[in-house]
Amino acid sequence: MLSSEIADLAGVTVRTVRHYHQMGLLPEPPRSSAGYRRYDISHLVQLLRIKRLTTLGVPLAELHTVLDGPSAAEDLLEELDLQAAAEIDRLEARRARIAELRRSGAPLDLPPELADWRSAPDASVSEEISRYEHEQLVLLGHLLDDGGHQVFAEGFAALNARIIAPLTARFSALDAETPEVEVDSLIQEMVLVLRPVQERFAELPPLDDQVTALMEELNLRRLDPVQRRVLTRIQQELEHPQAD
Repeated sequence: MLSSEIADLAGVTVRTVRHYHQMGLLPEPPRSSAGYRRYDISHLVQLLRIKRLTTLGVPLAELHTVLDGPSAAEDLLEELDLQAAAEIDRLEARRARIAELRRSGAPLDLPPELADWRSAPDASVSEEISRYEHEQLVLLGHLLDDGGHQVFAEGFAALNARIIAPLTARFSALDAETPEVEVDSLIQEMVLVLRPVQERFAELPPLDDQVTALMEELNLRRLDPVQRRVLTRIQQELEHPQAD
């Protein structure tokens, strides 16, 4: 048999056959006078054994042990079974995440528990602010662990959507023409609403300098200068409340 013939019979590629030669798993056959490899039935049987073992998940690096010493198979089967069980757990967890995304209608690039914090589609919230919120949540989804996601979600679950939605709309409309009295009013109202959330977030570890820098860069790229100033003042009020 030629290389192409034994590969076809075994259901592998010629390149795979050559790779097994290089690894020493499949003995090199003698060559014909024309220089072609000439395989016999023993090569085909060995190739089929290799294919069977790789289908079971045996790593190529361990094939020599199993091929040369069948007694090692039991320990290897135990290891393969554990690996398969772990893979099943990962796949079941993935299916659960997919089911939750389908149920919630959340974007695929956000953890569902964070996606719930997005502003509801509303003509009063600009596309820029919607994009800013989304990108902010993408960053938080990566930077927080699963426990952090839960704390974040629980903190904002206390917010009344009927209260926060108009505040978000007013924040979205801020620009250089917004009267200062309106800016001050919005800051004070948002501080009152966000203070309970900020207290809940005290359970999260503080953000390191790199994370803070990333969030500030996002603010710089997506927000109007007045909006950035409002966020800064809200943060200052939350961290250092003025005495009554």
